Formats: sequence, C-alpha cells, structure tokens
Amino acid sequence: MLPDPHTDSRAERPRRVHRTSWMCLLSGLLFIGMGIRYLTGPDPDAVVMAPLLVGGLGFAAFIAILAKAIRR
Repeated sequence: MLPDPHTDSRAERPRRVHRTSWMCLLSGLLFIGMGIRYLTGPDPDAVVMAPLLVGGLGFAAFIAILAKAIRR
C-alpha cells in the first residue's frame, strides 16, 4: 500500500529566511565587474581602478548602513 500523504511522519519545519547582506552583494558585484573589465579589452590603468575600488566599497558600506538603519 502507498503511504497516505496526509499522515506524513516528517514534521514540517518553518522556512528559514535571512535578510540580504547588501555589503556582500554589492562588493561581489563590484569585484565581478572589475574582473570582467580586466578580462576584456586593454588593461585599465591602476590609477583609475584603485579609487574606483575604494569608492565602490565605500558606496556598498553606505548602502549597508542605510539598510540596517531602515530595518530597525
């Protein structure tokens, strides 16, 4: 006989949900974008890319702080 689906022996667990880590998401997108930039075309100048990296990480941190403040 087939087991009755309504009397399943496994208890259903509540779904675990976590909030988005905006710092991780934006930093990852920044590094992926910079990696794609280095792989395609001529090598970009480090004088331009270093401030872009620092500015991008600063922007990601700013968004993460705003998101944390809004959540409360």
